[in-house]
Amino acid sequence: MDKATPFLWIKNTAEAIEFYKKAFDAVEKYRLTEPEGKVAHAEITIGGANISIAGEYPEFDILGPETIGNTTVGIHLKVDDADKLFHQAIAAGATSVNPMADQFYGDRSGSVKDPFGHYWMISTTIEVVDPEEIQKRFLALYVN
Repeated sequence: MDKATPFLWIKNTAEAIEFYKKAFDAVEKYRLTEPEGKVAHAEITIGGANISIAGEYPEFDILGPETIGNTTVGIHLKVDDADKLFHQAIAAGATSVNPMADQFYGDRSGSVKDPFGHYWMISTTIEVVDPEEIQKRFLALYVN
């Protein structure tokens, strides 16, 4: 296996592509559009990472978060300036889920929910922490 590519199912694919361009500086590689205008499949890149997007197809049980009411997957964007991208996403129409904050595992991160129901964690490494230290810091969160 060479790589894993996220595949997002979205009710309004064309609108989502435009949002991702504004929110995350996505670059559209291509899209396949049905005769009536529905985007059946598209590919974008965010920070060089490929993401596939498709419209909903209820007849095949392909439904996005707006239709099912939630999602079980989050997408993590590791960037040079998490604060900047977080605020850019909010300005584009995302909703803050967790505000930007320094985290015990060495990242500054926050998360947003896009208008289509997908969750995005945005982070910048501020400290390299080995796994043993991360575990200690994690357990310390449970001590009052």
